[in-house]
Amino acid sequence: MNVLNPYLKQYKGTQIFLVVTAILTGLSIIAQAYLIVLAVDRVFLQGQPFESIVPILGWLALALLLRAGLTFASGRAGVRMASKVKQDFRRRLLDKFSKNPVQASLQGQSGQKVSVMMDAVDEIDSYFSRYIPQVIQTSIIPLMILIIAFSQHLYTGLLMIITAPFIPLFFIIIGIKTQKKSEEQLDKMAAFSGRFLDTLQGLTTLKLFGRSAKQKDAIRESSYGFRDATMDVLKVAFISSLMLEYISMLSIGLIALELGLRLVVFESVTFFTAFFLLVLAPEFYLAIKELGSAFHTGRGSMGAAKKIIDELEKDDQPVAWGERQLDVSHPPVIRLKEAGFKYGDKGFELTGVSAEIKPYMKVAVVGRSGAGKSTLLHLLAGLVAPSKGSIEVEGHPLSHYSEEAWFDEVSYISQKPYVFSGTIAQNIAIGGGRQAAREDIIEAAQKAGISEMVSSLSQGYDTPVGEGGRGLSGGEKQRLAIARAFLKNPSIILFDEPTTGLDLKTEQILQASIKELSKESTVITVAHRLHTIQDADLILFLENGELKGAGTHEELMNEETDYRSMVSLQQGGNSA
Repeated sequence: MNVLNPYLKQYKGTQIFLVVTAILTGLSIIAQAYLIVLAVDRVFLQGQPFESIVPILGWLALALLLRAGLTFASGRAGVRMASKVKQDFRRRLLDKFSKNPVQASLQGQSGQKVSVMMDAVDEIDSYFSRYIPQVIQTSIIPLMILIIAFSQHLYTGLLMIITAPFIPLFFIIIGIKTQKKSEEQLDKMAAFSGRFLDTLQGLTTLKLFGRSAKQKDAIRESSYGFRDATMDVLKVAFISSLMLEYISMLSIGLIALELGLRLVVFESVTFFTAFFLLVLAPEFYLAIKELGSAFHTGRGSMGAAKKIIDELEKDDQPVAWGERQLDVSHPPVIRLKEAGFKYGDKGFELTGVSAEIKPYMKVAVVGRSGAGKSTLLHLLAGLVAPSKGSIEVEGHPLSHYSEEAWFDEVSYISQKPYVFSGTIAQNIAIGGGRQAAREDIIEAAQKAGISEMVSSLSQGYDTPVGEGGRGLSGGEKQRLAIARAFLKNPSIILFDEPTTGLDLKTEQILQASIKELSKESTVITVAHRLHTIQDADLILFLENGELKGAGTHEELMNEETDYRSMVSLQQGGNSA
């Protein structure tokens, strides 16, 4: 089944316009051929003076201009239709990636997604701009010429019917091969794009570990694979063009031979009829031949379309937001009822999480690596929708609230908060969600313990930082992210192991900032430090994607053997 056909239904008006232009183009072609033959017949056979055919030449020029104008109008309509379809595909892909960023980041490389969104979408252009208009023209123009041929000479019409099917039969066979080659080319291009972007992003790391030369060879091999796949597609295209030319020229030759014999030897046809049919014959085969070329590019588009549709149809379980607003006078009550989430059919699954998080609580989410801690934070943040159970906020499912209302009340600080290319002030101002005042930015930086560092810089808050926070340490990035939270003043703050890998002084600064934030907010932290766990009002202990226990530190120490073992192991590590 053609996966692009459903998108054609949205453009019935354009298709009707293309049908009308095809009919008018067919009439202009027939008129053009008739006027050429009429002029030649009057001058060379009837011996009339040149002045007598001037009106005929005027009508011929008009027919040529009409044909050129109709061809332009048809092509423009196809281009506009292709542009709208590509815009729709890109918007849908962007919505998919942005609405479910966690799933999008886990599935494949960034370069591959860019390749699908840019290159694969561009590949479908030819289907709508060339193939569809040509299909409509080939469905009408050859039929009109065939009717004229039968009306003028039966045997020429029969020859056209017999020879014409060889062209579509050939390009269907070639087109099937083209689609496979095109899909291979797109896969190679996506792999090359993904590897190239990954290498650029990690170039410094590769250099330090002495792996840059090996990665360079891998990129070269990937680029050669893309080159070979592209050459295979071009090879099929050139062979296709050659064979289409050969078949069409052979068919025209047969018609010319048949008309020549009947005109000269059997004298059963007039010069006017023979010449008229001979002028129309190339136009008949040209329309079919051009469909062959368009079919080749159209089949290439099918491979790209399949890749795009597969990306769009991946089951990412996006959050479906409602319209309800939150009461922002206090942090909301959050209830998890057997909540769970699964990454794909065979991916990791978090299941059976039930808990009640009351306003101003300090909640710690603990467990060994891979237990599902970050996944639980993603659920609470609204970045992914529960595949099982539910999350209720103030007695209503989270999905009943508007996306804007929920995200206005939540701050998520990950292990590696992203810092954009820009000034320090601009990066802090992101947390405000509005045009933050300079005084508010400075106050937020002071509360986050980053103002002293910023003041030591020559340009202060106007100091530019590189993309990804180049120029800032891990602790400085964390404090910048906390400054965003102070500026936003949210009701719920989610920390994903914020102090991992930091020195003691930086960790103490962050802990003081977190304590300050908790005075006005509910704080949920993925914790690994014992003192953070002990201070929590509620601890959620996860093991292998399941909630093994929930309660205070003392309660879990008494009730959960695995929790007690984990704490004992950490105490041993700390004492060491």
